[in-house]
Amino acid sequence: MRLLTGMAVAAVLAGCAADQNPDSSDIEVAAAAFVASGPPSMTLVTVVNNRTGAGGHTALVVNGSQQVIFDPAGSFRDPRVVEKGDVLYGMTPGWVQAFKSAHARTTHHVVSQTVTVTQAQAEEALRLVRSNGSVAGAYCANITSGILSEVDGFEGISRTFYPVKLMDQFAAYPNVRTQKYYENDEGDVIDAVTASQLASSAG
Repeated sequence: MRLLTGMAVAAVLAGCAADQNPDSSDIEVAAAAFVASGPPSMTLVTVVNNRTGAGGHTALVVNGSQQVIFDPAGSFRDPRVVEKGDVLYGMTPGWVQAFKSAHARTTHHVVSQTVTVTQAQAEEALRLVRSNGSVAGAYCANITSGILSEVDGFEGISRTFYPVKLMDQFAAYPNVRTQKYYENDEGDVIDAVTASQLASSAG
């Protein structure tokens, strides 16, 4: 029964396509706010094809006065997730891991590049992703690179449509910590169940 419940409540697919889901309300957004531990940071998340090395999707985790995931033109879906304008709220460590699990599969892995920033930088990034609005399909890297270039200290980021090119640019900044995450499933039902279980257990 738990397996069937997980399959029913979590629908998570990797990709970069226009979001067709309605936005959560402002009340739901406010109620979902999660304050993460640790210093302010930004984490660029890139989905990379294991065979070709090409990028499949770009997202940005911002840890400021609250922790969110900017998932432009993304397809991470779960009834428990509060989303408005392609920003996912209430992003606990469990949900961040679930997001990675949802995108990692036999054909793709997930690269996370984290850099510690000032509170002011984190708040500026948070303001920019929250005010951007929903993103058209295939514009995930383009919009994310544009947002990063507006954050103080990251003006050297050039706009690009290519997730791996953005990943390479981000890697050039000092003190970037890089992690790669792999899974061996097919990226469908197993990912959905895994994401659901991770979010529930890790909170």
